[in-house]
Amino acid sequence: MLTLATTRPGEPEIFASLQGEGASVGKPSTFVRLSRCNLACHWCDTAYTWRFSGDNRPHTDGLDFAREANQVKLEEAEVAQMVAALKPDRLVLTGGEPLLQGAALARMVAALKELRGEFHVEIETNGSVAPHPALDPLIDQFNVSPKLAHSGNPASLALIPERLAAYAADPRAFFKFVIAERSDIEEVLGLVAAHSILPSRVFLMPEGRDSATLRARARWLGDLCAEHGFNFTDRLHIHLWGDTRGT
Repeated sequence: MLTLATTRPGEPEIFASLQGEGASVGKPSTFVRLSRCNLACHWCDTAYTWRFSGDNRPHTDGLDFAREANQVKLEEAEVAQMVAALKPDRLVLTGGEPLLQGAALARMVAALKELRGEFHVEIETNGSVAPHPALDPLIDQFNVSPKLAHSGNPASLALIPERLAAYAADPRAFFKFVIAERSDIEEVLGLVAAHSILPSRVFLMPEGRDSATLRARARWLGDLCAEHGFNFTDRLHIHLWGDTRGT
């Protein structure tokens, strides 16, 4: 059984769109958004996947969400059928933190490949959770987004050295760092050096949930990428559709 986020009560957030971030930006993809997260970024744009009523972890919006309206549980085979019915042959598993449901995701992806054959499977993770042994060989690409200090998460939870080292050693992994201020680059440089992460596998992305904020930060973030040999990634889906579910 998988626990998914919803676009509206009872409707799982499974949709076809364009990948908006990272190494696969612009590619047609089917998204499956899982509910629940082990971290709590105060600028998170999917807080409806974890900040349920009674959760007092801080968030800039100060909102909480009714669990019943924002979660739905489905059998793995049913999710596989819903994904197979959509056109893209690229699947992005996102969240929340999808690796918290690794065993169930492995069953879903295996069922999907039986229905439709080969899929390119990406998983978006905060980098603090190891992939389940049954899921790991089914993943083609890890989009790892370690959470820097400005996220509000303690490093002891968000930046686990052995996990970052394992992803750095995995050629399937790309690293995406959310940047809010110029000074955030120092933390990125420290992590890249500590874990021998190849600059060619590093993407810097401006933090922001609207086009104006993203463009303003992109002006100086592009210079930092060029200076340090990192890739730049925008948030394409925000520019196209805004900060909305199911896009």
